[in-house]
Amino acid sequence: MKKIVKKSAIPLYVVALTWVLYGLLFPLYRLPHFLLAIAATAVVGVIARCFCGNVEVEVPEEPVTTGNAELDKMLAEGKAAIEEMKVLDAAIDDEGISGQIVRLQILAQRIFDHVEANPEKLRDIRRFMNYYLPTTLKVLRSYDVLEEQQVEGENITSTMKRVENMMSTIIRAFEKQLDNLFSAEALDISTDMVVMEQMLAREGITEDGLKEAVREAESSAAAVETATQVSAGEITLEL
Repeated sequence: MKKIVKKSAIPLYVVALTWVLYGLLFPLYRLPHFLLAIAATAVVGVIARCFCGNVEVEVPEEPVTTGNAELDKMLAEGKAAIEEMKVLDAAIDDEGISGQIVRLQILAQRIFDHVEANPEKLRDIRRFMNYYLPTTLKVLRSYDVLEEQQVEGENITSTMKRVENMMSTIIRAFEKQLDNLFSAEALDISTDMVVMEQMLAREGITEDGLKEAVREAESSAAAVETATQVSAGEITLEL
């Protein structure tokens, strides 16, 4: 639901009622009568508008579609999951768990944003959507219910402790899912970097290439100097 601001309809009803009352109390068969009626309703309308401000009305949001039914389904489920995480975060008192839930929200949103921008990667998050995400929500719901009992029984306490210990693992699973989505990009960038490094090395621009270029220059200079010395030894001066 979204909220929109609309002008109140009450001033219109007041104006209409003013016309009716004026017609019942005063004659309306000459032009001056109508002019007085218009003036009276205008004054009443302005006064009513001053007292009746704008009103906020909630209207259903139009569903956003990408044109890809599978992607739309994923985005809708992802949005619902994040909203439920926010509710659970507010309901759970444990600050440590709440902080971890916030981290899960951030990771999940980044996953959904990346897949929305790259729909071809939908297949890469099927296990995440079908198992990891719903199971995480189920675990958090259970923790919320157990926490509400406010009883330190063996079953309740041990189960809550297991959830607390497991949250770090769940976060790592979310992080790994996000990291895996960038495997193709990492491979492309790595390939480009290797090619560029090779080209730069050939041009003597990289550090290793510069060292090699210096060595070649020093070798060339030494060779020239040797050749000069040899040539100088063969020259004889005659007076």
